[in-house]
Amino acid sequence: MDGPDLTEQVVLVTGSGRGVGRELLLSTAECGARVAVHYHTSAEEAREVAATARERGAPDSTTVQGDVTDPDSVDGLVSAVESELGTVDVLVNNVGDFAPEHWESIDIETWNRVLETNLNGTALCSKRVLPAMRESGYGRIVNLGYASSDRAMVDPKNFPYFVAKTGVLQFTRMLAADTQDDGITVNAISPYVVENSAEFPEELPRGRPASFEDLIRPLYFFLDPENGYVSGENIEVDGGWLPEDV
Repeated sequence: MDGPDLTEQVVLVTGSGRGVGRELLLSTAECGARVAVHYHTSAEEAREVAATARERGAPDSTTVQGDVTDPDSVDGLVSAVESELGTVDVLVNNVGDFAPEHWESIDIETWNRVLETNLNGTALCSKRVLPAMRESGYGRIVNLGYASSDRAMVDPKNFPYFVAKTGVLQFTRMLAADTQDDGITVNAISPYVVENSAEFPEELPRGRPASFEDLIRPLYFFLDPENGYVSGENIEVDGGWLPEDV
């Protein structure tokens, strides 16, 4: 798949040691970016992703550890990227826990973790990289949402996840407005069910989940340096899913 020219751009994808984050990060490596593989506890997986990124065209790839819900940890992980690769040009906020349980069964620690990793983590990482982006007059931030969260969709199962993702999309629009004069774009990609999802409904749109490539295509669009006027947008990668019909 042909992507934008990201030569020499520094890309940080949170939670890129596995799953969707891994694939998004590797897709930028193939475009010539200098990539930072972020992890919290998956050190070995992150090292393997960095090695794969080097094979795919990112010889300067590195790994950084940190908890995206802790301001000091976020500062440390971004500082590590800046020290090893340079200031961050592209941030993809991918980290976000979920809890597929009835809301009454979710313990408060899990409830808070879902909210904090999805919403607080997105805000903290964005806040940390913004000063350098503003100074350079360029930046790309892409947040991971969830299909139909912009319609305030909720369900008794996994409730804090829906709330957090709705907040992520609101944050995306707010930050796009707040950076419109800075050469920075802020957008979101919102999948429904992805090929590595933990749970699958009985019926899927178009008979299949979204592939990693289905997510990479809008990522490439948002990261293209030529698309500097597209900001505050959300692309749903859901195969035409209509939640009202479920």
